[in-house]
Amino acid sequence: MSVKIDLPPDVEASLAAQAALLGVSLDEHLRHVLEALARVPRGKPMTPEERAKFWRDGVKGLPTTKPLSDEAISRERIYAERG
Repeated sequence: MSVKIDLPPDVEASLAAQAALLGVSLDEHLRHVLEALARVPRGKPMTPEERAKFWRDGVKGLPTTKPLSDEAISRERIYAERG
């Protein structure tokens, strides 16, 4: 199915940037976003297994990043500017 949607230029640019970060085409990114929205059950809570699957599907394709070091998230580092 094809759908034509007129988007404001800033919204289109933002979506295109998201797609580029994920390394996919804008069409593929929009299809993934819309499919994820369509799978959200309305009115009935998801089971923990369904929530986990929904989350895993939603983050599929995102870049892997290194976790922050203990020093980077230490209380002293976070509040250093406050004294």
